[in-house]
Amino acid sequence: MNTKKMINFTGMRKPAMVLSGLLMIASIVSLFVNGLNLGVDFTGGTVIEIGYDKPADVDKIRNILTEAKYDAAAQHFGTAKDVLIRIAPQDGVDKSKIGDEVFALLKQTNPEIDLRRVEFVGPQIGDELRDDGGTAMLLALAGILIYVTLRFEFRFSVGAIIALVHDVLITVGIFSITRIEFDLTILAAILAIIGYSLNDTIVVFDRVRENYLKLRKATSEESVNTSINQTLARTIVTSLTTLLVLIALFYFGGEIIHGFALAMIIGVIIGTYSSIYVASSSLLFMGVTREALLPPEKEGEDQEEIVDTYS
Repeated sequence: MNTKKMINFTGMRKPAMVLSGLLMIASIVSLFVNGLNLGVDFTGGTVIEIGYDKPADVDKIRNILTEAKYDAAAQHFGTAKDVLIRIAPQDGVDKSKIGDEVFALLKQTNPEIDLRRVEFVGPQIGDELRDDGGTAMLLALAGILIYVTLRFEFRFSVGAIIALVHDVLITVGIFSITRIEFDLTILAAILAIIGYSLNDTIVVFDRVRENYLKLRKATSEESVNTSINQTLARTIVTSLTTLLVLIALFYFGGEIIHGFALAMIIGVIIGTYSSIYVASSSLLFMGVTREALLPPEKEGEDQEEIVDTYS
């Protein structure tokens, strides 16, 4: 292997870790100061589905509801003729009448509309959804910690968890800073990001372990750098093909999955970066050594060294 052609990722790990630290701090500060712009799924409210006889103008619907003092969001649901309206809870308003009032308001502009359904999500249900979602995320991280510890070594599992927390925190932080509505579809995207990022990290860790055993004379930095370069093509191809699908969903998938696609796009980009810099760099910062991974040598048995690619 010609090492001159390799990118020196490990040599850039300190600036990368500083960048990651700044992004994580900004995300934490925003979450404490601004919080998340939680959708009706979490806060409670009224969901109204209305059918039109022709493609509906959701911007016009939003303007009508805003002028009527409703804190509402409208989006296409399934087809361009179906509209889903979410209205946040309002003090002093009878929740049982909101659906009829909104329908009557919109019917003035188009008498041909149909009221498909009206559902009310109570604050208690929203709290349960939020708590269950958080619990699912914590259980996923705990399962990953156990799995990576058993498959590799404890410090590898810590590195994987650091990368996952990095990805989730920055992704959620971006939603906090931009004030994009955070609903159940975005929570589902966060859980999917955990799986995607872990898959990339495991691929790199597998190669790191192999090179620790093969490159007996190489330093830890050289072994990790070689591993990242060897898996780089696979990482880039996987990320680009995934992003192509997500971008198509973002632009053509409709408003109903707009937030999901956006969260996944952010997560894939950050996850690819963390697999290269955060997870592998964490191993070096924690001082993972070859001795921790090498099988015990049998007494009196000659060990054949594999040629060091760095010599």
